[in-house]
Amino acid sequence: MPSKVGLLRCPEYDAEKLHKILEHALQNNPRWLAGIQQGSKVFLKLNLLMKKKPEEAVTTHPAVVEAVTRLLQERGAIVIIGDSPGGPYLPGRLKSIYRVCGLEDVALRTGAILNYDVSEVLVPFPGGRVTRSFHLIKPVTEADYVISLSKLKTHMMTKYTGAVKNLFGTIPGLRKADYHLKMPKTKDFCDMLIDLALCVKPVLHIMDGIIAMEGKGPSGGKPRKVGALLMSDDPFALDVVALNLVGIVPETVPTVARAKARDLVYHLSQVEIYGTDVAEWQVKGFVAPKISGNVKFPIPDFITNALRPKPVFLQDPCIGCADCVTNCPPQALVIKNGYPVVDLEKCIRCFCCQELCPRKAIDIKRNPLGRLLER
Repeated sequence: MPSKVGLLRCPEYDAEKLHKILEHALQNNPRWLAGIQQGSKVFLKLNLLMKKKPEEAVTTHPAVVEAVTRLLQERGAIVIIGDSPGGPYLPGRLKSIYRVCGLEDVALRTGAILNYDVSEVLVPFPGGRVTRSFHLIKPVTEADYVISLSKLKTHMMTKYTGAVKNLFGTIPGLRKADYHLKMPKTKDFCDMLIDLALCVKPVLHIMDGIIAMEGKGPSGGKPRKVGALLMSDDPFALDVVALNLVGIVPETVPTVARAKARDLVYHLSQVEIYGTDVAEWQVKGFVAPKISGNVKFPIPDFITNALRPKPVFLQDPCIGCADCVTNCPPQALVIKNGYPVVDLEKCIRCFCCQELCPRKAIDIKRNPLGRLLER
């Protein structure tokens, strides 16, 4: 039986209109929220990568969060809102991020609870392909149901970040660095992301694609109006539809390639779409990064290292805040003369530095010859 994905036209961030659109979509798929009842604790796992205003298209928009919150409250649910953003997982940072991302206002209007519990729980996952247990933020483990509210964005490491990758934010704070270090190869890292998605297993995934991000995502790209809201109980199917919508070949995205290898949904033919036919709604000219893959044949390490992409630090926008140094998993960065310097021998090309730079002061430089050798 094909997985069902809702592809819904939503031209603007209006919480009341979004509420009506979502309610109508759920009437076609009542089983998605069938178990939620009076007193159910529902954790809304947002994309709150960093402290950015909603119009910058880095985080899940508060209007989407408010619409989903009200839908759940009408069913009697207790709604908890949260995420583990990039960087240290601390109550003070969460408060600052909630405020700037517009979520304090959502909580005031709806009575939803903003999560400040920064404890973690080790959760066994014996069925994992590469990871047999996960350290998860505690509210995920205490909720009766988890609903993921992702953001349609590009990503400099994995080309695209959507429903599957959004769940990396269930791993607390700087523990994310451990997973990068243990799995520096993109293939293994994406297998871990799939394991994580299957472990957390949200009952519903809703993607904010009203204003997406193209180019140098997930934080340094440009906002791009797409006008779409997507929803499914299958994150792999949702990602396939989102990628087709913006013109990215799904199998060029590592999480989708690994999903195919594991007999999960990877192609549009495996999906039943309701709402709008993706063939009738193609976003033209959506800019996606040309990610690095594995070379086609073995070559010496010193040549491989020379051909791999690398972070480049732009001095004009850089303010020397050292966020990149703090969040570098292999500790390959230091500050010298007020600016970051990278040790490329240590660098694992996770690009957390670029992802978490508050000033867009880090670019990723790719060697043209390296592109020819990639597959």
